[in-house]
Amino acid sequence: MRLILASNSPRRWELLQQVGLDFQVIPSDCEEICTLEKPEALVEELARQKAENVAGKLVEKLQNGEDLSQKVQKAEDLPEGSNKENEEELVVLGADTVVALDGKILGKPKDEEEAFHMIQSLQGRAHQVYSGVALIAMSGRRGELVSAKTFHVSTEVEVVSMTAEEIRNYIATGEPMDKAGAYGIQGRFAAYIEGIGGDYYNVVGLPISRLMRELRRLGG
Repeated sequence: MRLILASNSPRRWELLQQVGLDFQVIPSDCEEICTLEKPEALVEELARQKAENVAGKLVEKLQNGEDLSQKVQKAEDLPEGSNKENEEELVVLGADTVVALDGKILGKPKDEEEAFHMIQSLQGRAHQVYSGVALIAMSGRRGELVSAKTFHVSTEVEVVSMTAEEIRNYIATGEPMDKAGAYGIQGRFAAYIEGIGGDYYNVVGLPISRLMRELRRLGG
């Protein structure tokens, strides 16, 4: 089984590497369109869109007879004359993460002022982080669908009370500007985390323990 990550997120790369998974990155370039309002439904739908986008690219390449050995695995891993890349199952992994407060989704801040209001709303209370994961398993020969699985994981995060100055100082680091909810739990915002209920790595961007269980099921 060859794993393909449909994401450019360095945090997701690091988590997959941390648990020893070999994978290839082929980022999704689909336009994310979703009108769902419930955070758990939204993250599953966006994760599915990303996985389907990359799976579609792979199907097109396979049907055009393109050699995928350099794209899904290291060429030196293949015995001479092997066509293993066309025999093994390919699994495309799509993921999406959002922060939700009182059921309202907080995405990535557009500017520093929006980041301030987001963090201000989170400080002194608990909120939820949802990560959706989509796995599309397909034949490496012609790209036929083998199976598909979509799920989400939720984690509750408590943030200590923060002063306006503390919030401004954190924003000045630039860290919150590319993150859902305007903070990164694995960065400087760790100083303001009072408690976590659930999977910490889910907050980072990938529920790695649940993912590993699902991958084991796919691998038989």
